[in-house]
Amino acid sequence: MFEILSSPENWASLLTLTVLEIVLGVDNIIFLAILAARLPKDKQKLGRRLGLIAALATRLALLASVAWIVTLSEPILTIEGFGISWRDIMLLVGGLFLIAKSTLEIHAEVEGGDGDENSGVAKASLWMVVSQIAIIDIVFSLDTVMTAVGMSDHFEIMAFAVLTAVGVMIFAAEPVAAFVEKHPTVKMLALSFLILIGVSLIADALHFHIPKAYLYFAVAFSIGVESLNLWARGRRNIPKP
Repeated sequence: MFEILSSPENWASLLTLTVLEIVLGVDNIIFLAILAARLPKDKQKLGRRLGLIAALATRLALLASVAWIVTLSEPILTIEGFGISWRDIMLLVGGLFLIAKSTLEIHAEVEGGDGDENSGVAKASLWMVVSQIAIIDIVFSLDTVMTAVGMSDHFEIMAFAVLTAVGVMIFAAEPVAAFVEKHPTVKMLALSFLILIGVSLIADALHFHIPKAYLYFAVAFSIGVESLNLWARGRRNIPKP
């Protein structure tokens, strides 16, 4: 391990991969916070922790199966020159799941359900939430793992980057979840982000690549507008002397 870290190239790979994992982990935190909100209050924190542990396990499992990951991009079926790979299928299913899940959550928010017994919105079970987080994390981290494999030949470096990113996610999960629950408009914006990510995954599965910079700009612009809205609402609520 010390011999690996003695190389400047490996340090550069470690730093780049760590930053990449943290940035791409933001959507995981949002998805995790929204899913865990469907649990009873006394199980939400446990659900977020178990979800992050499941996400860590799935990412490390993907890294450990490098040879299998590489084969996912190879076409298994070709229809009139259009190649379909397992990666395309996984991205398509993951994108459809994100859009469907986010649409249902938006419907519940618009209908005014708060998740209690009288709202008509059913509480989710702990194992269902954790399994959904683990499954969608595979889709989220698939391209990240492929990028990591291309940037480094050392499993230790890739694993350390993943561990660091999950550590940041554990630290950020609670405040992000509390903030999203406290501000309904932010939750609606987060659900819209997930729909946007789902559309991006489907487009990628159909070999129509949407540059990530476009998505990040749209997200950053929307966050900026919502921040101004929150600031304006806060100013209006300040009592005049």
